[in-house]
Amino acid sequence: MWTKGSLKKAIEEQLGEYLLIVASNREPYIHMHKKGKIIFQRSAGGVVTALDPVMKACSGLWIAHGSGDADKKTVDKHDRLQVPPDDPKYTLHRIWLTKEEEDGYYYGFSNEALWPLSHISYTRPHFEETDWKMYEKVNRKFADAILKEVGDRKAFVWIQDYHMALLPKFLKEAGCNNIITAHFWHIPWPNPEVFRICPKKKEILEGLLANDLLGFHIRYHCENFIATVEKEIEARVDRERFSIIKGGHETLIRAFPIGVDYEYVAELSESKEIKEDMQGLKEEFLINHDFVMLGLDRIDYTKGIPERLRAIDRFLEKYPEYKGKFVFIQMGRLSRIHIPAYKDLNDEINALVEEINWKHSQEGWQPILFVRRHLSYPEVIAFYKLANICIVSPLHDGMNLVAKEYVATRTDNTGVLVLSQFTGSARELQHEAIMINPYDTEDCADRIKEAISMDKAEAKRRMQKMREQVSRNNIYRWAGKILAELLRFEFKE
Repeated sequence: MWTKGSLKKAIEEQLGEYLLIVASNREPYIHMHKKGKIIFQRSAGGVVTALDPVMKACSGLWIAHGSGDADKKTVDKHDRLQVPPDDPKYTLHRIWLTKEEEDGYYYGFSNEALWPLSHISYTRPHFEETDWKMYEKVNRKFADAILKEVGDRKAFVWIQDYHMALLPKFLKEAGCNNIITAHFWHIPWPNPEVFRICPKKKEILEGLLANDLLGFHIRYHCENFIATVEKEIEARVDRERFSIIKGGHETLIRAFPIGVDYEYVAELSESKEIKEDMQGLKEEFLINHDFVMLGLDRIDYTKGIPERLRAIDRFLEKYPEYKGKFVFIQMGRLSRIHIPAYKDLNDEINALVEEINWKHSQEGWQPILFVRRHLSYPEVIAFYKLANICIVSPLHDGMNLVAKEYVATRTDNTGVLVLSQFTGSARELQHEAIMINPYDTEDCADRIKEAISMDKAEAKRRMQKMREQVSRNNIYRWAGKILAELLRFEFKE
């Protein structure tokens, strides 16, 4: 089984003098002003959760957008610093964006065009030429920073996600033979019929095909990508090698299901700090119910939060005997509130919570507790530990690490996972989790009833099986498989 130690050993033995660079939009650590002091926190989200332990193991270089209001005060003259700030293991190089660049590249083309295009959750994408220009400009800015850092050294560049679709092409156009690129696309790749509406489809596909290795969470997304290429541009598909040749350059297409740092999460969940946080959260939110159900998501229209709330409503209508016996805690931090679709979603969730609580409340009890404050990572783990049931119900998701993190915290093999069939993690956990279609409110209500009334021995058997799966397919296995594939490439002379 891959572990932090085995990955570190493999990196030391095989990477040798090569430089490993990660490029992503989101930085792993953010510095902010708070009460007259500069503090730091680890960023939330799947990319950072997945890659931070990998970079600690390999002492690499991470290039990302510096977004904290105190970020500039904590870097050296080359815009670098060692992270984590309290226990340095690798280097972070921050890139600075103007408000116009951030608005066009991040909020615009990345999240109003590519995000809804890739997540088939019936939110219409918006394509603006000005946003595309900023997307191009920022991708070039990342390319320039990488080329400067690499110099004449041999480097593996590991690009993350949909914000960087043009970056591999810009690196390739620099004519460097000392760079090999891998790109991991963390969100779904849509079918060709959906992708064909994108006005910049040719540029995006050509950008991604400049990579040596292109990875997705599941084979289905790989097949969607290959089918899209076949329909949209001139390229040769080699289905035996699962690769695409464009202009004489071959790109390998592979599925790499991402995992979590299982051992770290499991150990942290048993620590004294988590026990104290659990007690603090119980007191803060007056949690003293027979059952605690949890939803933990960024406020995003792909996460199925309104659908989840309607399922809770229907559950109470069908099974009123459970009134007063549980609380459903929906944790959700606001994001991308500048985008109208996100503001509308936040308003819809607020209205639903108020409506459902008013409808079902009795004698001081309300079924839904909606919490939107920032949670430290230990507090997230504490909430997992408090929850008898975790509901993960996206309308469409690449993998979803919440499901895997919840499983990793259940060291006593208790707890039930209710999981959307439209997540990548469903491929691994479908036989032991309670599977749902989040669009089917009636069935979701019945599946919640199944979860809350499940026999303890059956719940324990299921959780034990899921823990074995999540332990085996951990974050180090994901990173190790990608790096092993990368190391098969040879640098051109």
